[in-house]
Amino acid sequence: MARNTQVAADPDAPPVTRMLARLVATHPSRGWSDAVEREAVRSWLNWVGCAVGAARHESVHAALAAVQVLQPAPQATLLGRSERVDIASAALVNGISSHTFDFDDTHLKTIIHPAGPVASALLALAERTGASGRTLLDALVLGIDVACRVGNVIYPEHYDRGWHITGSTGMLGAAAGCARLLGLDEQRTTMALGIAASQPVGLREQFGTMSKPLHPGAAARAGLMAALMAREGFTASPRALEAPRGLLQVVSPRCRWNEASDELGERFEISFNTYKPFACGIVIHPAIDACVQLRAQGIDPQRVQRIELKVHPLVLELTGKKEPADGLAAKFSVYHGCAAGLVFGRAGEAEFADEVVRRDDVVALRRKVQAVVDEAIAEESADVTAVLSDGRLVHVFVEHAVGSLRKPMSDDALDAKFHALADPVLGAVRAAALREACRGVASAPALAPLAALAVPAG
Repeated sequence: MARNTQVAADPDAPPVTRMLARLVATHPSRGWSDAVEREAVRSWLNWVGCAVGAARHESVHAALAAVQVLQPAPQATLLGRSERVDIASAALVNGISSHTFDFDDTHLKTIIHPAGPVASALLALAERTGASGRTLLDALVLGIDVACRVGNVIYPEHYDRGWHITGSTGMLGAAAGCARLLGLDEQRTTMALGIAASQPVGLREQFGTMSKPLHPGAAARAGLMAALMAREGFTASPRALEAPRGLLQVVSPRCRWNEASDELGERFEISFNTYKPFACGIVIHPAIDACVQLRAQGIDPQRVQRIELKVHPLVLELTGKKEPADGLAAKFSVYHGCAAGLVFGRAGEAEFADEVVRRDDVVALRRKVQAVVDEAIAEESADVTAVLSDGRLVHVFVEHAVGSLRKPMSDDALDAKFHALADPVLGAVRAAALREACRGVASAPALAPLAALAVPAG
């Protein structure tokens, strides 16, 4: 017997699934501005660096060990490692690796980390098919556009319900990108999006654990498989996104349909991608920036009596862990972020190592951080006052953190970040060659040589 359930849904939603599929299938190659192209290359470089940098992390070891139980065929590269696995497993593991340090790109409007799921799927598939760098970049731009436009439709309500939006939209971006790389027509791309729509992944409860980076990896694998299945004739609802019981209306109480269609094919969401200078949750960045500035002004952490911090409500909701036990948990502790910024003058991956998180001086300083919510503070801002033992007050207000759209990382800063991540894994010479290959990816006839550079020599 059917249940008599009232569904508050919009039966007249626009055909979002087909609109996005048409964009992916028919948009001309490099049909965008030089600025969009530049961000595509920067997004690719940043993703590769993050994935290589985390290649030796225990989460990657564990995921790879699980994958190897399946005896995968050696089809594709794992960035930063010598092992090869099948393309679906490569998408999974590289997606995990690229997000493990929480150092990857961020679409600030939605807090989506779009390159993780999209690029992870695309590299694996491009290696297998022999696709060119130009084809990959086209697919990256369009796949990220799909993921972020869908995110725009459902954010913030979807996120507030507890979904990790990188995973729950990432499988759509990965499916779109892979459909483009495979050259699927509009109908089969529609099917790919529909298949992917049945596979959302990621809950915010997992933040601070290995299962958070699982989300972009699982989304990459799901999107890749969706595109491959669609190519072979597997079907799905052509209204899988917008229908009353389709993905978007099920996972969000509100849908802004115009966000899917406004300037479609003219404005590309990758233009609004940003790159993290600090290896932690993006909402902590303004507070860290302020503490780095305090350090630059000569503030001695040992002379700090307390740090008074005023932040947007989302900061304590997402990153309110006062006593993180390890590095993964510390990435969601604004208290640790502030301590790291003031003690070290930076907050890269090294400052979130387990041993640093447990250092006596760092623990003592983060316990002096008094964080309160101020509704007048924007998400991208922080108000920090250091109260010193001699009674002096030193105040810093950060309106826009370094790395934001208003204060973007320069190419030189992005290169320096890349080397800080890749050099310890690959060596400086090999990392430099990989960096140049990433910057020249658009002209690469195939991706296998680039992927080979991302594997340690010997």
